[in-house]
Amino acid sequence: MLEKHLTLDCKRPGPDHAASLEPQQFADLVAAVRSIEIILGDGRKVPQAAEVKNTAIARKALVAAHPIAEGEIITEQNLAVKRPGCGLPPIRYWDVLGQSARHAYQTDDLIEL
Repeated sequence: MLEKHLTLDCKRPGPDHAASLEPQQFADLVAAVRSIEIILGDGRKVPQAAEVKNTAIARKALVAAHPIAEGEIITEQNLAVKRPGCGLPPIRYWDVLGQSARHAYQTDDLIEL
């Protein structure tokens, strides 16, 4: 919410006129606010059409940094994040740490939970 005083002449006597906007200034302020509303959008973050074609190569996934034996505990040392991201996303990093490997992994194999 914005509050701004409007006057027909900023040079009139009194403190309110000097701090107010004249009609054209007020119109410019309203236009700028409307532009900002458009720029801010609706608050939803979704890929734009131009971004969708790059999704497969731009995303990252959790992979084995080096061979991991079945049953071995997954640690920061044996876990890496690499492209392309067709496996578990990096946001799951903390879910994976400390888990036992379900099976053996070779370097760069996608990690599974």
